[in-house]
Amino acid sequence: MEIKGIGKVTVSGFIAEVGDIGRSDNPKQLQKLAGYAIVVNDSKKHNDESRISYRGRKRLRYVLYEAAISLVGKNAEFRAIHEYYWTRQENPLKKMQSVVVVVCKILRIFYTILTKGVDYGLVKLLGDIKRPQMQAV
Repeated sequence: MEIKGIGKVTVSGFIAEVGDIGRSDNPKQLQKLAGYAIVVNDSKKHNDESRISYRGRKRLRYVLYEAAISLVGKNAEFRAIHEYYWTRQENPLKKMQSVVVVVCKILRIFYTILTKGVDYGLVKLLGDIKRPQMQAV
């Protein structure tokens, strides 16, 4: 509830769909449960294009998508992450792909908060983005 843009409905929907979070060993399993696992399309037409699998719980995917849209709209930190991924110079993502990245970030945050009992931290949230202008300083 400390995250601006996440409410009781989102948290209760997430917990209702996931169930016991202790059954998952890592956040990748939750990503797979929601259907946000990345798969490569190996057809002759669409060679080397990746997409999400959609093989998972539809309602969990919906709850996470709505949470991501809310966070991108209301939370400055998540908006910065979203804008970074679709405006970066090298390998920019499409806007919807960037939203999927935010969803996976939310999954990792929820998993860490629920399994380790840590508080939400802004420094850890923005720590995994490698920005060239910050490394030069």
